[in-house]
Amino acid sequence: MLLANHPLLGKTITGDQTSKLTIRVAEDVARFSLRIDPASAPSAGTAFGAPLPTRIGGMVETGGRTALQLGPDEWVLTAPVGESDGIADAFAALQDPHSLVDVGHREVGILVEGEAAALALRSAIAFDVEAMAVGTGCRTIFDKAQIVLIREDKNRFRIEVWRSFADHVWGILQAVSREIALGI
Repeated sequence: MLLANHPLLGKTITGDQTSKLTIRVAEDVARFSLRIDPASAPSAGTAFGAPLPTRIGGMVETGGRTALQLGPDEWVLTAPVGESDGIADAFAALQDPHSLVDVGHREVGILVEGEAAALALRSAIAFDVEAMAVGTGCRTIFDKAQIVLIREDKNRFRIEVWRSFADHVWGILQAVSREIALGI
């Protein structure tokens, strides 16, 4: 039902050849919010099937699973949708005190790609997006919407945003892509 009512279903923004900017809906993934004592991160990584990063902003990708550390005891975990139940079961068996919450229904992903990707994001994010290292991420504000921003590659960023703010973020990106195409 959630996919049938996806707020960005069928939307794509492709700039012209001079803007070198593409904005599209990211493939859906299983998403979890994990809170656990950092001392238990190794056992949590075993349960997840990929190691957890050990520094805030750090990201680890292994076998289609991604772990991003957002705070001293907070990680965002993503994996292919079909692996959601297995991950939940593995954490249910984990002996260390933790909180694992499935937030896959709450968020959608937006990919911002191309040479003008950082420029497009700069229009609504109040920090130097270009200074982000590849393979890092953070929680930030995009205009008035809270997002998780991940720099996947030099010219590719992923925005994770709550469904209720997805149209707002998409609309701003659409307006910015027009301005970039026009050279404004």
